[in-house]
Amino acid sequence: MSESFPALDARAARRNFERAARSYADASRLEAEVAARMLERLDYVKLAPRRILDAGSGSVRRAPQKRYPRAELVALDFSVAMLRQSRRWFEKRILLCGRMENLPLAAGTVDLVWSNMALHWVHEPLAALREFARVLAPEGLLMFSSLGPDSLKELRAAAGGRRVHAFADMHDLGDMLVAAGFSAPVMDMEMLTLTYAGDAALVADLRASGQTNARADRARGLAGRQLRALADLPQASFEVVYGHAWKGAPKSEMAAKTVRVFPRVS
Repeated sequence: MSESFPALDARAARRNFERAARSYADASRLEAEVAARMLERLDYVKLAPRRILDAGSGSVRRAPQKRYPRAELVALDFSVAMLRQSRRWFEKRILLCGRMENLPLAAGTVDLVWSNMALHWVHEPLAALREFARVLAPEGLLMFSSLGPDSLKELRAAAGGRRVHAFADMHDLGDMLVAAGFSAPVMDMEMLTLTYAGDAALVADLRASGQTNARADRARGLAGRQLRALADLPQASFEVVYGHAWKGAPKSEMAAKTVRVFPRVS
């Protein structure tokens, strides 16, 4: 990617999530809220998937299994500890440890690829999107969410740019969907805000959910002034980007227009 998107340290990212596997379920309230909103969007889709790939599944019960209880769920994550924590949630399941850029699945074997708040952990999102297209069956659906460039702007201002990831723009992700071979991609975004009580609650929340800095050029250590600024942060903004597209011809009017979602403060 461009210089605006510095490389991610995959080992550091995996290590962060390994450490947070037990605390992730309680700390990932943003991911849970976004999953619920993605689930609402499936109301517009006529789909009866036999197999679902949850790409970047984490350690908690995910929305696709609730909507499609008869489908076989393939839960993929790059963290073994996350997958171990998730075992109690899945009945019809296959647990796979792997990377989205190189899926350990045969072509055309999945009817729905669901990826909630995981794509921004991939340095080359286009590689992951091409893999999603490869494993999807004809007329299969991709639905994902990711973070956009205005996410964590308060943290970036307080701690410095090198301590916060750079996130892909909604329009760039839409172009990548086309380049990956998807049909009628639709992109949408909204801003969500999480509030905190101070005392470095934001940083503690990010650590407990494994979402700390994994940039390859990340700065180590914080100055006293930066630590005080982080402790006083009352809120964090998140630009949530939603995308969906079909492999092949679109099957519903959802593929022809954007579903409008008004921002809410949570």
